[in-house]
This record gives sequence, C-alpha cells and structure tokens, in this order.
Amino acid sequence: MTEITKTSGLTSGFNPQKTGRTPKTATPKKQENPDQVKLGKKGSDLKLIKPDKIRKTRESTPLKMGPSVYKALNDCLGLKRGEYFLVITDKEKMNIGRAFQKTAEQMGATAMLVEVPVSGLDGTEPPANVAKIWKEFDAFVAPTTYSLSHTKARREACEAGARGATLPGITEDILSRTLDIDYDEMKKVTSKLCGILDKGKEVKITSPGGTNLTFSIDGRKGDPDTGICNEKGDFTNLPGGEAYIAPKEGTANGILVVDGSMGKGLVDEPIRITIKDGRATKFEGGKSAREIAAIFAKQPPIATNIAEFGIGTNPAARIGGNILEDEKVKGTIHIALGNNANFGGKVDVPIHMDGIVRTPTFWVDGKKVMKDGELVD
Repeated sequence: MTEITKTSGLTSGFNPQKTGRTPKTATPKKQENPDQVKLGKKGSDLKLIKPDKIRKTRESTPLKMGPSVYKALNDCLGLKRGEYFLVITDKEKMNIGRAFQKTAEQMGATAMLVEVPVSGLDGTEPPANVAKIWKEFDAFVAPTTYSLSHTKARREACEAGARGATLPGITEDILSRTLDIDYDEMKKVTSKLCGILDKGKEVKITSPGGTNLTFSIDGRKGDPDTGICNEKGDFTNLPGGEAYIAPKEGTANGILVVDGSMGKGLVDEPIRITIKDGRATKFEGGKSAREIAAIFAKQPPIATNIAEFGIGTNPAARIGGNILEDEKVKGTIHIALGNNANFGGKVDVPIHMDGIVRTPTFWVDGKKVMKDGELVD
C-alpha cells in the first residue's frame, strides 16, 4: 500500500505505466518518523508512506459498504491484478477513500491514495501536483466532497489513458444503495436516450412547477453515463445513470424551475431561473435562490451559461439533497450552469452546478420522449 496525503508539495515524477514498477524516492537524511519519507519542496508536509513500513490499520471496510466498493471496482472499472490504481479523496470522504484503497489492494492492484483540499465548489481544479500524477495511473476513483468531474485535470488524465469514476458528495448510504443495480438494463435505457439526443436538433422542456425552456442541441453529441468504464480512457460518475448533452451556447431561452435540489442540497422552495440567449439572468425564490445567485455573482458572467441537459436513468436513486445521486434519479431531468468544455461545449469556467427538475415532460424535435417523468415508448 502506498499513500500520499496533503498534496501541496508533490513533485514526484513517478510514472508506473512507463516504469512498470513501484515508485522510488530518495531517503532524506533526517526524518521525524522512520516510517515516512518526505517528498517535494523544502518544508512540504507531503508524505509518502513506504509499502514495506506500512503499519496495520485498525480500520476495515464497513460490511454495509464493502460489497458496493467491490462491485464498483470489479463490475464498473474492471480493475485487474497488477494495475496501478489511484484514489483521490479529501478529509471529509477519507473513510470511503480508504475503503476503495484497501479493496483494490485485496484485488491485487497497487493502490495509492491522495488527499486533496476540500475546494468548496464543484469544478475546481485539484492541485497541479495531483493533476500531474493522475495521468500516470491505469484506473482511479475520486470520492470527494466537491466534484472533479468537469475539470481539465480529469479530462487530461482520461486522455492519457486512465479510466475511472468520480464520486462527488458520495456517502456510505448512497454507495451501498445505488451501485447494486442491473447495469445492462440501465445501459440499454441510457444509450437509447443518447441516440435520441445525438440525432436531435431542438429540445423543449416543461414541468408542473412552471418550467418552459427550449434550446438547440444541433451538432452536439450525447454522453451516456452508464456506470461502466472498463476500457482505456473511459470515464463515468458513480453512482451512474444519466444521458447528458451540452446545449449549444446562446440558444437556450425560457424559464427553468428547479424544484428538486441545486447547489448544496434540497431547495427550500422552487427556484425560478429566467434564461435568455443561453444564460441565466435572474434567480427568484427563497433562501436557496439567493444563495445560488450570490455564488454566480462572484463568477465571470459566462459562468451562467446553460451548460448541460441531463436525464436520470438510475432506478435505485432517489432525491435527497445530494446532487451526485439526485441527478441520476430515473424520471427527472437536470439543467446545469457553468462549465461544459469537458463534454462537447465551449465554456470553460471553474464551476458546474446542476439543478434538478421533478416530473418533467420533454420533446426532441417535436417528438415527446418523456411525459410527467415517465419515458414514452
């Protein structure tokens, strides 16, 4: 087991795919703890715990979470014995991160765990040193408080050949409930929806809460998040279960009413968002609306871009205030504001925020695809 924590000083050039062996580091002349080797710049508190010195931990993977962690690594990632496996986590999700690390080791992989700061905002880039080593692994998971999905670092890691999943906001409860599903059936539904999006030109969405929104998807390609990423460069979100696409910038117009969750959790009352020429121009509602408006007021104007249209397809997911799960709930759609540069769009900003709409109806090129949250055959 190899573990890296507190990443601010990492400068290691370790490349397991190129060397075919575990990393080696020079031993400093003086160490406060003989079981640890400091890496990086002078004064760095980054530590690499040497595999032959690792002490036995009293922690074990909770029985409730263990089967789901194994299913994620075996069924979703297809992790193989001898592969190099990276876990990116933070102090809030460390127990889950360690569960992935330990299970990967038991499966015969060489596992490394990296702790990153709790960023405070979805889409914030990880430290540069983490981005650098991320590219060097065969597979990864990122159970973090805030999302690394729509970051340049994640995209470049996958382009370099790493496959894996982000799990922003994951909890032990969500992990244990939503991963034990029929992936073949979910893939079938998700892929069918992506096929419809791929061929479509215009989308219209309505909802009982007051949504009435149109936008173009002409020339854009739908992405299926099926929870399966067992090929080189594959990427997914766990729990999986959505078909999504980047609307064409500047084409969205109308009203979006978010009545599920957005930002940090469930909305206290529906958020009415006025959208004009591809950007959110007004947020109306209660406390949740004011908080969301305040967040975007601190971002560049382009951050209000209508970035994503997504359709939930996970039958085990339920709305509870955690966006990671909420956006996957079968029978919902979501619209995201901000970054879409990682899945076919043109806007690259350090924020990506989803808003969940309950029981929607939507059309693609005039053909009804979903009515009141139920897919139309």
